Parts: sequence; structure tokens; C-alpha cells
Amino acid sequence: MSLFNNFFGSTPQEETNSKINWLQLTVSTQLDEIEDASNSKLVLIFKHSTRCSISRMALRQFENEFEANENVLPYYLDLLNHRDISNEIAIKFSVVHQSPQLLIISKEKCIHNTSHSDIDAGVIKNYL
Repeated sequence: MSLFNNFFGSTPQEETNSKINWLQLTVSTQLDEIEDASNSKLVLIFKHSTRCSISRMALRQFENEFEANENVLPYYLDLLNHRDISNEIAIKFSVVHQSPQLLIISKEKCIHNTSHSDIDAGVIKNYL
């Protein structure tokens, strides 16, 4: 099964083995909470396709580089289970859907949006 997962992605259970205390984005009403929270903290949204090896590599690299900060709230969106929320994110924050994708939200606006190999946890420091 491990070889299969190397090609097609890991299960959601395997994705939870992370040093980041991800907040799971599972209902669209959380987008209002994200907007509110972004007035006092940076909010990250990492959109991840659990079946995509490129997405999995981007997530692992991000998790290895991410430095926890009390002024940053990291949200994780499982695209396979919540594509509808991804569509709402695209509308609410005026971004084009991509996967994997990292959005940084501040003052109710998306101030940084990147995808694939351009995802870099170090860029967060530029917005703190």
C-alpha cells in the first residue's frame, strides 16, 4: 500500500502527521471566521489534493519550513472532500482555484496567493 500511496497520494489519516497545528476547513461558514480573524492575525489557507503527488510534496516542504507563530492561523483544506469550499474561497478572495495552493489572508483580503513549487513558508515572514 505504501508504494501505491507514493504514486497516488496518502490517506487523510497520514496527512495529519504534521508539526503544524492545522485548523481543518470543513464548512463554508468558517470563511467568515477567517475574514474576522484576519483583522488581528495572518490567516493561511493551504488547499491540498490528497491524491496528487505534487500537492503532497508541496505540503511536506511547507510543513518542514513553517515556523509556528502565535500571529499566524494555519487552515488546511482537503480539496477532494471540500471542493465547494475551494470554489467559495475563489469568489470571496478573488483568486483562481489551483492545487496545491497557499493563500495568505490579512484584513479580510488575500494578500499573497501562490501554487505548486512556488509555495514557500518563508514568505510568511514578509507579512508579519
